[in-house]
Amino acid sequence: MTAFPALFISHGAPNLALQDSPARDFFVGLGKELVDQGFGRPQAILIASAHFDMKLPSVSADEKPGMLYDFKGFEEELYKEVYPAPGLPQLATIAANLIEQSGFPAQELVGRGFDHGVWVPLKLIYPEADIPVVQMAIQSDQGAGHHIALGRALAPLRKHGVLIIGSGSLTHNLDEVFKGGREFDAPVLDWVRDFDDWVLAKAEAGAIDEIADYRSLAPHARENHPTEDHFLPLPFAFGAAGEGAKGRRIHHSVQWGVMAMDAYIFE
Repeated sequence: MTAFPALFISHGAPNLALQDSPARDFFVGLGKELVDQGFGRPQAILIASAHFDMKLPSVSADEKPGMLYDFKGFEEELYKEVYPAPGLPQLATIAANLIEQSGFPAQELVGRGFDHGVWVPLKLIYPEADIPVVQMAIQSDQGAGHHIALGRALAPLRKHGVLIIGSGSLTHNLDEVFKGGREFDAPVLDWVRDFDDWVLAKAEAGAIDEIADYRSLAPHARENHPTEDHFLPLPFAFGAAGEGAKGRRIHHSVQWGVMAMDAYIFE
């Protein structure tokens, strides 16, 4: 079996599922694109969401995950959305064991539904909801290097039909989104473009050590990520692609002038 790549996706706001945009169009076509590139359909998905943040590495072990509507003030129909994909407790156990074998503590959790970092993109990529999904927590206080190591621990799963995804946002400064009445298609700010270009260059070069130290090396890192939660799924996916991996950007668009919706394949 051909090993799946690892993906980083920018999941955007919950109403990405409803509103036309280049990012939404990309997600709708991504499942077919992976098939066309020879990867086929995964047997299972392990997805690390920026909205699942725990002190310890944690994986969801529910057989039938529920739904989390972890947002306020959006369209009423979003609170009725359902993504009925099954869980896969066996995969959760294997993932936890791999993490522990790499020297980290790990825990399996039940009772946590799919947050919007999971169900919004997956509902567009795999709308049939027939692929089992296991969620992975980030540790927002641990930094990029920690998440590279977590991804590396889970890399063997890719050889067994598991698609590993990091779901966050290439840039994520909500204060800038909400101030000043900025339009959805506003011009991209220079400090957003500079950070975006830096990540692209490092991903394409396979410079994972520099990604690990992005906080001090990348231009305007703190302006683009006042908190690290939405960036950390990228180094997680980079690490999950294994030693020597490089990144290839498969989508680029920017919303509100400050929210880069980039997606990467790492292999």
